[in-house]
Parts: sequence; C-alpha cells; structure tokens
Amino acid sequence: MATYASGKKAYGISDRSGFRYRLREMRKEWNGLLVGPDEWEEKHPQLEAPRVSPDPQALRDPRPERIEPAVEVLLTPNAFTSGSSGSSVITVYEPGHGRSTDDVVRLRKMVAFDGFTVSTLEDAGGYSITVTNSDEYTIDLTDSGETSTTGDQRGGGENATVGPVTLES
Repeated sequence: MATYASGKKAYGISDRSGFRYRLREMRKEWNGLLVGPDEWEEKHPQLEAPRVSPDPQALRDPRPERIEPAVEVLLTPNAFTSGSSGSSVITVYEPGHGRSTDDVVRLRKMVAFDGFTVSTLEDAGGYSITVTNSDEYTIDLTDSGETSTTGDQRGGGENATVGPVTLES
C-alpha cells in the first residue's frame, strides 16, 4: 500500500487560476478540479436533472362520455329466410347483432320475396324481434296477414338494412 507525505508545507497550483495555495487548504470540486478555498464552487442544482416519472396514461373505471346513436346496418345480401310454407315468421341473419329479445327494428331498402311485399316488410312502426342466437333473430308478420308461399326461401335484396325505427341525423 502506498504511503503519502503529510504535506504540511507543500504547495499546489490551482487548476482554475494557476495561483499557488497550500496543498492542505485546496479543495476538490465536483468536476475533479483542485482549486483554492476562495475559488471553490458548489455544483449548481440545474446541472442535476430532476427525476421525472412518466405521466399516468390509464384511467381507473373509465366511463364513456356519451352513447352513440343507433344507426342503420347494411345486411349481407339476401339475409332473410322465410319460415315454412304458410308461416309469417322471417329469420334475419345479422352477424354479431348485439340485440335483445323485444328490441324493435325497422327494415329498409327491402325487395319482396316468398309472398311478403315491400310495404309489409318496410313497416314504419318496425317489428319486435326474438333473438335465436348471436347472429340471428326472428320477426313475426302475423299482424300483416301475409305468409310465405313456398317456404324456406332466402331473400330481401342486396341493399337491405336494419336499424332503429327513427334515425338520428
């Protein structure tokens, strides 16, 4: 292990000014410079960047600001299937519809098929539905007096839509 002299009478040269000081009075700065006691400066606080944590991004228990209005949904071509011959029930194929039994829907842009007329299918009051699965539901046209002639026929047209009875613009 190295031993050093006590340096009671030793002198040192300041790294900043070049002046001579007693070595035992000289001080080392934060940047490694050896300077005289009158030249010594403490490290400025702005040289130390504060620790900044990231801003929180997620919200606990978020709620939507508003509910989107119900809109028309374009159905797949010929998304309607009539029931058996003489039946007034029509099955509507609407993948992932998210509707509930007793919701009221209105059909638009329909084409007549299997004994059901356009005026009956596009009734302005709409129809109450019965959900059969997540992709299909049925509507009952018994009140219209119309029934299927052949039965188990697909139809409704290429541009048929389903939506709420009244549309918000």
